[in-house]
Amino acid sequence: MPLGNPAGDLSSRLMGEAAISDVIIVGGGLAGLSAAIYLGRSRRETLVIESGHSMAGWEPDVQNYLGFPEGISGAALLECGRVQAIRFGVKMTHDEVHHVTVSGGTFQAEGSQAFYRARRLLLATGLTHLPPEVPGVRDCLGKSLFFCKDCDAFRVQGKRIAVIGRNNEAVEYALAMLSYSPSVVIATNGKSVQWDARHKGWLDEYDLAVRTDRIAKVRHHEGRLHGLDFERGDSLAIEAAFTTRGDVYHSGLAAGAGAALDETGEIVIDACMRTSIPGLYAAGCVTPANCQMIIAAGQGATAAQAINRDLFEESLRSHSLPTLRGRGHTVCERP
Repeated sequence: MPLGNPAGDLSSRLMGEAAISDVIIVGGGLAGLSAAIYLGRSRRETLVIESGHSMAGWEPDVQNYLGFPEGISGAALLECGRVQAIRFGVKMTHDEVHHVTVSGGTFQAEGSQAFYRARRLLLATGLTHLPPEVPGVRDCLGKSLFFCKDCDAFRVQGKRIAVIGRNNEAVEYALAMLSYSPSVVIATNGKSVQWDARHKGWLDEYDLAVRTDRIAKVRHHEGRLHGLDFERGDSLAIEAAFTTRGDVYHSGLAAGAGAALDETGEIVIDACMRTSIPGLYAAGCVTPANCQMIIAAGQGATAAQAINRDLFEESLRSHSLPTLRGRGHTVCERP
């Protein structure tokens, strides 16, 4: 569905004439869309600014999202969310937000196309998984090479599995895979190992093989892995792989606004998805939550309810509660 640009002409925005929405949501993934649906149904003027980079779009077959017993692609799930949000009056625009500021209780988001203003702002900017820098890997993403054992271990049962990584997380991934397959190996891709002595002990205890030489390429057919070819000339037959290279959290907007981040770069939030900046919220994979689509959607709903309550309480304090009553409205007398 093509997205409009309700922000209007850029020149007028540069002159400070941007209308003030109730809520701006930066990010059109599962967290942002879930929040938008709740806010739209709460009759809040809501604008979603999406850049089209949601990680959900990488997943061709989501098998663990409630309500889709046959699975659904991430792209289709996102499209359903957009249609649902628009149904409830949410406005959507495609833009890249570069900077967020707050002044006098109003947030301003500076995009490539326009400036946007709102009374509350939700960051649902997510993260990016880093695939291994190995030829052929990107063709296999979501088909036979995965980032998340909780999402995708079930689908690789009984297959020959490689875990590409070199840290404690890689060891734990490999150990977890033993519940799904007897054939599991760790490939460090030529990098020195970084796991600690305790994890090394588990590797020895469960007799997990480790390949430390560099991977030259992955062999696959239409994204279905057949093996890893190593630079020294030999190969390893596999049918699936997981990677633990790392994640990049898109928390720069929060940091630029002065919000607190944790040591990994995730946005610090409380149980209501509030950041350390009043009126600024965050939800989804840019927070310390387990990065699952359904958890992101749940966080988005939680954030939306908290934002709606925040706006409601503010309107009571300022005696500006929006109502449908107009002049001449007749109030029924009590009996």
